[in-house]
This record gives sequence, structure tokens and C-alpha cells, in this order.
Amino acid sequence: MSHGENPPQRSIVRIVGASMIGTTIEWYDFFLYGSAAALVFNVLFFPAGSPLVGTLLAFSSYAIGFLFRPLGGLVFGHFGDKLGRKKLLIISLLMMGGSTFAVGLLPTHATIGLAAPILLTLLRVVQGFALGGEWGGAVLIVSEHGDSARRGFWASWPQAGVPCGNLLATAVLAVLATVQSNEAFLAWGWRIPFLLSGLLVLVGLWIRLSVSESPVFTAAARNAEQSTEPEPMPIVRVLRYQWREVLIASGARFAENVCYYVITAFVLTYITTSLQLPKSMALNAVLIASVVHFAVIPMWGALSDRIGRKPVYLLGSIGTGVWTFAFFGLLGTESFALMTLAITVGLILHGAMYGPQAAFMSELFGTRVRYSGASIGYQLASVVAGGLAPAIATALLAAFDSWLPIAVYVALGAVLTSTAILFATETRGSSLDDSDAGEKPGVPASR
Repeated sequence: MSHGENPPQRSIVRIVGASMIGTTIEWYDFFLYGSAAALVFNVLFFPAGSPLVGTLLAFSSYAIGFLFRPLGGLVFGHFGDKLGRKKLLIISLLMMGGSTFAVGLLPTHATIGLAAPILLTLLRVVQGFALGGEWGGAVLIVSEHGDSARRGFWASWPQAGVPCGNLLATAVLAVLATVQSNEAFLAWGWRIPFLLSGLLVLVGLWIRLSVSESPVFTAAARNAEQSTEPEPMPIVRVLRYQWREVLIASGARFAENVCYYVITAFVLTYITTSLQLPKSMALNAVLIASVVHFAVIPMWGALSDRIGRKPVYLLGSIGTGVWTFAFFGLLGTESFALMTLAITVGLILHGAMYGPQAAFMSELFGTRVRYSGASIGYQLASVVAGGLAPAIATALLAAFDSWLPIAVYVALGAVLTSTAILFATETRGSSLDDSDAGEKPGVPASR
């Protein structure tokens, strides 16, 4: 199938469904750890004299998962560009699900002492490594199956798996927090969502096995086999010829990553620790906002097909930088309705960045380096932005006893991202099939 042709509707819907369901499961696993770090792990695995210190230690183990995401992006990107998208997607799903299931079986600090947080942190490392390879494969297999006219819309659905996974994780925790006493939840109830991951992985595996390999990758791999020229490693090629695109992709991720984890992970700590409100109130506010977030991501992706990736992305980054000040002001009212409004608007603006992001990053790179380039650019920002955001926000709160430095931190991230997008070229409508598109600037024909 030439890339310019529209794929059969049923085919692209099946591809999108498989990618989104798998992505939902993997992000359910990843977010579950983040929510548990704010509500459970700080007590059971990282006990300390101060609740804020315990939370800071728990978020540090949470951040370690992000440190290993670029390594996962490198490894999965390399083999994804060599062997194909489908095989690596299955491996990442099994790694993520297995490590999450194992967290549900871990003894706590009270039982085995220091070994408990060490084992928990090691499982978090496996999660981060697996997730580092998940995103690139999930969005590329959709982008490379779809047509250029609606790529923003179709590729945004795996992105929607992120709030869907967060929604699922938060919903399970919210239900357990509501029906159980705090003592029962800390004693054994928190394990249930982690153990459920085993069942979810079986469902995701069955669906992903039914997906066909990307036709764009298959054609590029066939051309590479017929070429007599030696082909450098994908990572070498992308860093040599498309380093500028890697930096743009990473910069584009900064504000999107920081604001998301402040809004969805740190906010649980802020509401329960600083405002001294029930955790059920915080969880329910995030739950409602995540439903809206899930709905708007494909809408922003579709809008980027009409007016371009850059205008939609800039709306999100600039809007986030401004809204962060109103966000904390509304949380301070301690009104459930206004707190929910604060989180919802924040996630709507985040969606303006996240919706077109998959298509935008797919369109930055050539086929034989696309998995590597998109994964590296995406995951580099995860370390310094998303991974550290809850810990930095918690440390700023502890140091200044004020939300203002946190708002400034998010706003500075928005400035960085807006700058990166302004330096990018508009990619809407470009072909992902190298044989159709010709060569991208600076990329040799042998790529």
C-alpha cells in the first residue's frame, strides 16, 4: 500500500484499537506506581519521621523509572528499526505487566526492612525501561498504517491511552479508598490494582498479536536488504543527521511532561498534605478531569490535521504556562468543584500538546531511524521533565511552603517548549514513506 492511499477503515480502526489498549495497560501500570507513591509507598516502603520526607523518598523511586526510559528508548528503538514495530511492542507489554504484578506481591519495609524499597525500586527500573520502548512503537505502527490527511487524528488515539490508563489506575484506587478503611487499604487493599495487571496484560497480548507489521517499515526493510551499501546503526544515523529534530522533539516534550505530572501526580500530595483534605477528594477530581482529557486528545489531534501541528501545540504550551497560576489559586479554595475545574482545564491545555505530538514526532524522522529518533527525543525529556517534576514540586513546597515557585517552574517549562516549537518546521501532510517523500533534509539516501 502506498502511503498516499487511505487504508481500509476497518484495518486502521483495528490497528488503533490494538495500540491504544496496549498503551492503556502499560500506562495503567506506570501511573499506578505514581499514585501509590503519593498514597501508599511513602508509608509502607519509605517510612520517615515527616510525611513530606517519606513522600519525597517515594517520588524519588518513582523518578528512577524515568531515568531508565531513555535507555529503553535506545534499545527498543534500535531493534524496532531493525526488526519491526510489532515484536518490540509485545516485549514491552510483557516486561511492564510482569514487573507491575510483582509489585503487588512485595513484602513491605515492616517485614523485610531495607530490602523492600530496594526491590520496589528495581521493579520500577524494569517498568521505566519497558515504557521507554512502548510509546515509539505504539504511535509509529498507527502513524505508518494511516494516511497523511488524518494522521493527527488516528495517531492521537494511542496518546489517549495515557489518560485512559491514568483513569483506570485512579478509578481502582478511588474505589478501594472509598469502600475500605484506611487501615485495610494500607494492609492489603493497595495490592489489588497491581495484581489486576496480570489479567490486563493477557488481554493486551491477545490483541497485539493480531496486528500486522507496519507496511511503511516492511517496504523500507525490503529496500535496505536489496541495498549493497552498509547501513549504520539507527542510533548513529539519527544522531549524526537528525540531531536537530531530536532536540526539537525533546524540547517539545518539556512543558507537556512537567505540567502533566504536576497536575496528576503531585496534586495528590498537595491536596492531601498541604491542604489537609481527604485523598478521596483528590482522586475523584483527577478522575473526572481524566475523562475530559481522554475525550479532547483526539479532538486536538484532528484539529492539527486541519490547521497544522505547530498552532495547536503552541496553544497548549502557552496556555499551560498562564493557567498554572490560576491552577494553584483554585486548589487553594478547597472547593471540590473549583479544584476539579483547575485540574480539568490544565489537562485540556495539556491535550493540545499531547494530541498532535505523536504525528508531529513521527513526521520528523525517516523510516529506518524513526523508532530510534522519536523514542530518544521523547524519552530524554522524560528524565529531566516528567520524572523529576513531582519530586521538584514537593521539594519546592517543602522549602518555600508556597505554591508560587512551583507555578514559576511550570511556566519556565512552557517557555522552553514554546521556543522549541517555534524553531520546528510544520510537518502536517508530510509522507512517512521515504520512497514517496524523497529524502528529508540532511538524511542520506542509504538511511
